[in-house]
Amino acid sequence: MRLIVTLLLLLFIAGGVILGALNADLVGYDLAFLHVQVPKGAALLAMLAIGWVLGGLTAWLGVTTRHRRERRRAAKAQSAKVSKTA
Repeated sequence: MRLIVTLLLLLFIAGGVILGALNADLVGYDLAFLHVQVPKGAALLAMLAIGWVLGGLTAWLGVTTRHRRERRRAAKAQSAKVSKTA
């Protein structure tokens, strides 16, 4: 399993290096308060990483809120069950 993960990691690193090498032109971004010029490959990889992190954060928050809501419902049901038996 570790070998497969290592090979996949090396494959993605090689893909990133190739993507960066093939897109070496500078692209300008004007963010109103900051003007940045970065290579196209770096901009693509940065946006990919930001999208990956934001997607993971969104999925994690969705799961944790759902679990929190389910725990709250289970605790209510448990307390109602205990109060009925007492």
